[in-house]
Amino acid sequence: MTVRVPLTELIEEWLPLPDVAEALGIEVGKVRRLVAERRLVGARVGERKIFQVPARLLVPAHLVDPAHVQPESPDGGVGVLTSLQGTLVVLADAGFSDEEAIEWLFSVADELGEPPIDALLAGHKARVRQIAQSLA
Repeated sequence: MTVRVPLTELIEEWLPLPDVAEALGIEVGKVRRLVAERRLVGARVGERKIFQVPARLLVPAHLVDPAHVQPESPDGGVGVLTSLQGTLVVLADAGFSDEEAIEWLFSVADELGEPPIDALLAGHKARVRQIAQSLA
């Protein structure tokens, strides 16, 4: 598999790891661990090919688990979409590179009628993973 659409055309906003760390309120080393554990995914993009994460993977803290939306907290805050990790593991098992996984997550899937990331944000992780498993 290869990336067909340049990721910079598919993703509007990218965050370098220090910005992800600041948004999450953790150290950069912990963000690297999130990437290593497949809780987050990123790619080397931009003119200087800096490793960055699509900004849409960080969601308001009360929406990190769309199946169990919490009341919005006054301090705001962001977190990592909980359903992302399992989906990334399924895609890796299907042979997708990180760049290919990002492309798949942000491209409209015919079976869903929307990008899989939108379906995950809406709480449809089972359907998204079912489609991802069929790609193996």
